[in-house]
Amino acid sequence: MGKPITHKHILMKFGEKVQRVRKAKGISQEELAARLAMHRKYVGMIERGERNPTIRTLYKVSKALGVKSCELLPF
Repeated sequence: MGKPITHKHILMKFGEKVQRVRKAKGISQEELAARLAMHRKYVGMIERGERNPTIRTLYKVSKALGVKSCELLPF
């Protein structure tokens, strides 16, 4: 059996997916932050796995990026 997946690992993988999708769509952190009515620094913290976004934030991010919420989840 492999190593258990840690909370930090999940947050980092989620953030990596957000960043990957954002960049693929040509959206800056500033633009995403504006779409979310959040500060750009908070978006950066999500992308670096430094914040634990709520389900509501996950939903808002997915809508702002034009993807399904499940596409941002690392599992």
